[in-house]
Amino acid sequence: QVLLVESGGGLVQAGDSLRLSCAASGLPFSSYRMGWFRQAPGKEREFVAASVPITWSVSNTYYADSVKGRFTLSRDNAKNAVYLQMNSLKVDDTAVYYCTADPRGVDGLLRAPSGYDYWGQGTQVTVSS
Repeated sequence: QVLLVESGGGLVQAGDSLRLSCAASGLPFSSYRMGWFRQAPGKEREFVAASVPITWSVSNTYYADSVKGRFTLSRDNAKNAVYLQMNSLKVDDTAVYYCTADPRGVDGLLRAPSGYDYWGQGTQVTVSS
């Protein structure tokens, strides 16, 4: 059974930083595409970042334009974990953040929720002005 557990969310002020963590179990982590999505109230779930493994130690990382330069995704295959370092947070970053995993790696679905089979329960990030 695949299990993704997010942590690290909270309430911060604009300009602050947060680091989200996702612990994965029940899957061959190093071969899975791992991603972060977010969903704000009344809005659709949107892509934030993804890590696509090339080899055990090398992966390509992709970001939404809205977070590029502020957010950094990293993965630790030895710990079955993926992280999202979020700097210079904005009020518009307020959302529930979800960790995702996918074994198929369909290129055309990298930025689509339908491109991921497994989801965590989400962690709330609230950025106040």
